[in-house]
Amino acid sequence: MLLCFRFGTQSMKRENFTLITDFVFQGFSSFHEQQITLFGVFLALYILTLAGNIVIVTIIRIEHHLQTPMYFFLSMLSISETVYTLVILPRMLSSLVGMSQPISLAGCATQMFFFITFGITNCFLLTAMGYDRYVAICNPLRYMAVMNKRVCIQLVVGACSIGLIVAITQVTSVFRLPFCARKVPHFFCDIRPVMKLSCIDTTVNEILTLIISVLVLVVPMGLVFISYVLIISTILKIASVEGRKKAFATCASHLTVVIVHYGCASIAYLKPKSENTRDQDQLISVTYTAITPLLNPVVYTLRNKEVKDALFRAVGRKFS
Repeated sequence: MLLCFRFGTQSMKRENFTLITDFVFQGFSSFHEQQITLFGVFLALYILTLAGNIVIVTIIRIEHHLQTPMYFFLSMLSISETVYTLVILPRMLSSLVGMSQPISLAGCATQMFFFITFGITNCFLLTAMGYDRYVAICNPLRYMAVMNKRVCIQLVVGACSIGLIVAITQVTSVFRLPFCARKVPHFFCDIRPVMKLSCIDTTVNEILTLIISVLVLVVPMGLVFISYVLIISTILKIASVEGRKKAFATCASHLTVVIVHYGCASIAYLKPKSENTRDQDQLISVTYTAITPLLNPVVYTLRNKEVKDALFRAVGRKFS
């Protein structure tokens, strides 16, 4: 990564570009009068997200009957989303109360790297969870044989590896660009807002970003869609109404998270360049950086009976 920065610096000097050593986030400057209110809202979301994900990971760890492939993936998703929010929200909160400091190019690249890594890891963990539900409902007799510990670990490692590879590719391509401006029209180092600061044409980078977005969003969405087509067709063949309800209930939480997660990410990264205003882009970004991570613990604790029962038992033991 350091080689990339040196290369960028050398090329800027050769082309007589102004040497940019740090960036400043414009953040929510257009909402100046509402910044304290926004701080309170985002702080509450941040605390709830951290607390909710910690509760999920803890409950799954201490409750032996929840130590199944489905809940293993859920705990990995909770850990990934916790780190994902830690990368972005603390700096965003500090900027809302006037404590924002310039971020160095290395710092910006690091934030972008972890944001992309864990964002894409989340996408593929949700895909793995979709496959898990497919095996559980469509092939229940072979479920434990197919979804053994080794396969579960391989799926998680695969999701993380794809996230790392894409992050390295994207960060390297963006930070090879020469930059002529310091003010990032966003509240964190996202790909497109940083590319807008470049002195040169970024068409190649835009095409690369679009190709990667299609691969890491459309392909997983397609796999999840196929899984649910097969799942629904299997559920409809179940004779009893109670059996159908139970089967649908096991998928409802996952499907809710999938729709919101992939929906927000698709709007952000698959839309044409400059289609939305800066405020609209930030609203979309807030949805997938602050609201979506909270959705996971809320949906899985409110809609999932096993997690709710385990939580009540844990609380009961604590106060008994």
